[in-house]
Amino acid sequence: MNSQAASKRAPKILLVEDETNLARPLQFNLEQEGYEVRQTPSGKEALAWLSSQQFDLIILDLMIEEMDGFEVARLVRQQDQKLPILMLTARSAERDRIQGLEVGADDYMVKPFHLKELLLRVQRMLQRADWYGDKARPPREIKVADYTVNLETLTVAGSQREFQITTLEAKLLELFVTESNRVLSRSELLEKVWGYRSDLETRTVDNFIVRLRRYFEEEPEQPKHFVSVRGRGYMYVPELRILDCAFNPQSNQAARLRG
Repeated sequence: MNSQAASKRAPKILLVEDETNLARPLQFNLEQEGYEVRQTPSGKEALAWLSSQQFDLIILDLMIEEMDGFEVARLVRQQDQKLPILMLTARSAERDRIQGLEVGADDYMVKPFHLKELLLRVQRMLQRADWYGDKARPPREIKVADYTVNLETLTVAGSQREFQITTLEAKLLELFVTESNRVLSRSELLEKVWGYRSDLETRTVDNFIVRLRRYFEEEPEQPKHFVSVRGRGYMYVPELRILDCAFNPQSNQAARLRG
């Protein structure tokens, strides 16, 4: 179940979708892009294939036969933290998007969607998976709040707990740490982490910020490290004293910093 985009063969995609009128044209268009695609309407069959074959990416519908997409993603993540998962659903509620990301999806698209956008997301996800694949590189670690993040193994270690993160979460964290104390707009984050055009309408960034706050903030509802700057974007503040030095609490600029 190891996930690495192969350079000597066509990337292999598992399409888990039970709507025939969507699955067939989607499979056709993915194959036209040069991907090898296997399609099933069943969550159980998808898991069986994943245990016996190597795939480079999963496109996973939320409402499928026998087992919903949330459960499939959760079970996949128990075995493989790096296999990219793109979740599709007709549900647009924010709680559903957040739940999908929490169980391990790397990205989330709400039906109906534009085919070109889906193909672009698939391409970018495979490129990221190739970089974070099992290659011989020196270990890379960063500090986030009170945790140490290993960017190769996608593990996070702190004094109280250890946990796994996904490839996209690792890339987003790396960018925030590299650009500490600088406001990053949603457009910049989308382009540098996801590789999307800045004019795409998406809540992807906001949903990922929610996840990072739950991972690293003592009080996620009152974040001190991953802060919102109203009208501009998000900023990572590694130490509270830096925020105090950079912004006078009485200034208008400080007043615009919100969790």
